[in-house]
Amino acid sequence: MGWGPIGLHPITLIATSGESDVSSAREHAQYLAAEAALFARGYSRMHFDLDKVKRLLELLGDPQRSFRAVHVTGTNGKTSTARITESLIRAHGLRTGRYTSPHLDSVRERITIDGEPIGEAAFTALYEEIRPYAAIVDAEFDEPLTFFDVTTAMAFAAFADAPVDVAVVEVGLGGETDSTNVLGAEVAVITPIGLDHTQWLGETVSEIAQMKSGIVHKGSTLVTSEQDPEAMIPLVERCHAVGASLIAEGRRFTVDERRVAVGGQQLTITAPSGATYDEIYLPLHGAYQAHNAAAALAAVEVLLGAGEPKALNGEVVGEGFAKATSPGRLERVRSAPTVLLDAAHNPSGMTAAVAAIEEEFAFSRLIGVVGVFGDKDAAGMLRLLRPICDRLVVTQSSAERARPAAELGALARQIFEPEQVTIEPRLADAIETAVRIAEEDEDAFGGAGVLITGSVYTVADARKLLVRDER
Repeated sequence: MGWGPIGLHPITLIATSGESDVSSAREHAQYLAAEAALFARGYSRMHFDLDKVKRLLELLGDPQRSFRAVHVTGTNGKTSTARITESLIRAHGLRTGRYTSPHLDSVRERITIDGEPIGEAAFTALYEEIRPYAAIVDAEFDEPLTFFDVTTAMAFAAFADAPVDVAVVEVGLGGETDSTNVLGAEVAVITPIGLDHTQWLGETVSEIAQMKSGIVHKGSTLVTSEQDPEAMIPLVERCHAVGASLIAEGRRFTVDERRVAVGGQQLTITAPSGATYDEIYLPLHGAYQAHNAAAALAAVEVLLGAGEPKALNGEVVGEGFAKATSPGRLERVRSAPTVLLDAAHNPSGMTAAVAAIEEEFAFSRLIGVVGVFGDKDAAGMLRLLRPICDRLVVTQSSAERARPAAELGALARQIFEPEQVTIEPRLADAIETAVRIAEEDEDAFGGAGVLITGSVYTVADARKLLVRDER
């Protein structure tokens, strides 16, 4: 396959001929200004203070009280689970909002209505509506609102204005102190919990689980994926303390069967209602996605049953699963050679990704392109990649927290054979190098593949280079 000089999409310029083009360019410029103002609040600045978010929402008329909600947290799988949950709810004829993070291409992806990101004009209008109220809150507190605080308020305002029937909201970080935890959602979902973000959430799985359990509120229902005992105990204790119901995988719902299918997998799931949903097609790869799907189905049974699991129409469930997407999660973006993007950013996530690749792809050899954050367990992830990657191209994303490529490369050469590791600080060069290495493979069976992984931000940068902007 010819990838051209760099093998990546050229920059698309906005045409300015004609009145509509001028208007479009103006709208785009206004959107970029709003986006820049948000980023100026510090894209990765962490300051957990629910009082500020509550005050901002109070000034906006508490939009979060105008819709029902499913609230999703966990260490891995929460974005995919949120997306599957929203797709299932939408298949049942309800109008949905979805709020997830981080974004891969545009900040607008975080706020979707009926599965579609809000448009640039709508995003700008939302920001301009909220901006003066955010300024009031900034003046009232010692620390200004964060980027995530404001985008959360924008999402809730958008959902109220739509209006949506149900919002599926992903926690940004943790749970109890996260900006989204003003919802008091009737259904909380917690995906598998492991060690990550320990500098903010706690140094043990138990402490992290306790923080994440904070999204479970009085009278709500917790749907949880199968957890290690160390994580499960705080979840049970939280449900007991606030009088919440508990629906746990392995006891109330199970993945009974899964088979690899073209572009995904075929599932049989027994849900909390006791209903068994057979031959459900899920266009996502990996056993972990099957378990995310089961948790999503359990949550929707509880939501549509108003607190008690209700058996659903199997055809509608099948439609909801079939339309589910999760960009950046073993996402195939190119063929010949196959290029996969996976946002695994900790050992637990990498374990799941590696297992899926071994099960579902028959590469003659695999070239990894890896960029990680400085505070992540890079050695743990590299050791997991060692058995499946024949070569490694080490790089770094555009994020401030990215680990320098030279530093990561030195570590990689301790885990791989030194001659297996190439260091390319620029991601575009790293992808190009990996593709060139893959194209040297002449084995016609299976063929070579490229896996870009290690960080959500590495995958986000790669998508900008490899996936055409449909805006």
